[in-house]
Amino acid sequence: MAATLLRRLGAMFLTLAISSFVIFAGIYAAPGDPVTFLIGNPENMTPERIAAVRAEYHLDQPLVVQYALWAKGVLHGDLGTSFFYQQPVSELLASRLPMTLTLVAMATVLFVVIGVSLGVASALRRGGPLDSFITGGTTFVNSVPNFVVALGLVSVFAVQLRWFPVVGDGAGFADRLYHLTLPAVALALGSLALISRVTRQTMVEQQALDHVEAARSYGLGTRRIVYRHVLRNSLGPVVTMCGLTIAGMLAGTTVIESVFGLNGVGSLLVESINTHDFAVVQAILLYMVLAYMVVTILVDLLYPLLDARTLIRSDRS
Repeated sequence: MAATLLRRLGAMFLTLAISSFVIFAGIYAAPGDPVTFLIGNPENMTPERIAAVRAEYHLDQPLVVQYALWAKGVLHGDLGTSFFYQQPVSELLASRLPMTLTLVAMATVLFVVIGVSLGVASALRRGGPLDSFITGGTTFVNSVPNFVVALGLVSVFAVQLRWFPVVGDGAGFADRLYHLTLPAVALALGSLALISRVTRQTMVEQQALDHVEAARSYGLGTRRIVYRHVLRNSLGPVVTMCGLTIAGMLAGTTVIESVFGLNGVGSLLVESINTHDFAVVQAILLYMVLAYMVVTILVDLLYPLLDARTLIRSDRS
């Protein structure tokens, strides 16, 4: 396990280094001169002012030098300063990150609990009306883009029925959960359908294995067989898919936050792109890459604990 962890961490740092350079170079390779956006007012576009801005932001240095200076600051916790908000990027992210994490946490609870439950019910009623209904419903939900789902939820439950607010973050913990209910449902629906289908498929495969048939022949009860031999052995692929889904959510709340007017990291990314706030865009993209890698590494470390056969094969190799 320790050797696996070291290999994963080494690969993570290498990937993070390559990704950070691609992010940094990609931002400055975008069309347009960054100095134009940094100065803003065309009346201030004097040669002296342009030279001063280039020197201040190290734009007069080669790209590799610029990246080295930026990476050094990132390693020391300095993500730069937002020229649009006029505050450190780290403070800006710290104020927006709790909203995004709360939204993802609520959506995770929804898609894990409901998705796994639907998958189990569908697998146990394979070929029946309930199986057809769940499979058809999840297929339809998975085919609808989340922004369409979000707009539909706003139209029905916020505008027509007025059960939930249209936009806003809420004040206080309980009020925030209330405001995030519709966004969490919109974010979770597509993932819920995916987890349901993965759970169903994995359980169907487990039910056809010899040890399950042997358990039935010994007269074990259906509930015991399902929980001890079918569902338990199905957790590996399901947990892996849940982890990948959570990682994608951490980097994919942009549309939902924009539709519901939430002050999270996703909406901040849209604002920063529109205002050409390069330091903020770089920091958010780096956060998305890091969040995805951390979650996937945690899933890789958790998988052997769910399936001892994986751990045994790893030790033998």
